[in-house]
Amino acid sequence: MRVCVLTDKPDHPLLVAAAAALTGAKHQVKFLNPDAGTGSPSQPVAPDDLADVYLLKAHTRRALALARLLEGLGARVVNSAAATELCQDRSRIAAVAEDAGLPMPRTRTLNALSEALHGPEPAESGYPLMVKSRHSRRADLVARVDGPAGLRALAAEWSDEPVVLQEFIANSGWDHKLWVIAGEVFAGVRPAAVGAPPDGARPAPLIRDLPRSWTRLALRTGDVFGLDVYGVDLLDREGAPVVVDINAFPGIRGPEGAPEALAALALKCPGKGPGRPAVSSGSRRR
Repeated sequence: MRVCVLTDKPDHPLLVAAAAALTGAKHQVKFLNPDAGTGSPSQPVAPDDLADVYLLKAHTRRALALARLLEGLGARVVNSAAATELCQDRSRIAAVAEDAGLPMPRTRTLNALSEALHGPEPAESGYPLMVKSRHSRRADLVARVDGPAGLRALAAEWSDEPVVLQEFIANSGWDHKLWVIAGEVFAGVRPAAVGAPPDGARPAPLIRDLPRSWTRLALRTGDVFGLDVYGVDLLDREGAPVVVDINAFPGIRGPEGAPEALAALALKCPGKGPGRPAVSSGSRRR
């Protein structure tokens, strides 16, 4: 079987270990950087030379364009270009989640952060609030704002940035990260970027103590967004999980068994078509 990984980071530990598992079982693994070269991706390969499955680890515009070209040739791409693109837009994520009844912070979209200085109260719940770049990317904007002065300071630096304003979720100071590969859930905890209690972070919860309802929420999120490899960040709001981030094909580091699960997924995926379709949603303002 031929597996092609679309990434600009072929040395990522997850990918290296998954590739080793596949080559050890006599399968072929190739790495392709979608961002190599300039201009728009051209016809990448003849239909008869397609790999059996493409793993879409890169999320750039060129990577998405290449994935769509491959899907148009009948290739199997995991995650699909549509599902990956959906998860790059925090405004669309919030709209899809609301339609599906997934618990997420209340979210409002602005075409530019500067608009928050001239409109009504920035969020229904007032301050504090979270300000995030609408389009997820490396070095994007994610910040807590505690009042008008903080908002003005942030807008001075990010004036033209399309953003979402989100309800701030008071939390224990720990992000619960659930990574899912073909229905198998891996969990970890990381210090939350914002929101730790004033008396310091509480002890990290044991991963095995997460309620099953949290795992079910992570699995349902994948079904809603048409994802096979993804991450869900959850915060604990008075004992109930709240989804604060969804990532298509994240960099999963640490959980034992994740590379083997990814290799097994690749072996299950040969065939034509892009994979599970992403949920479609209009870009309505919130």
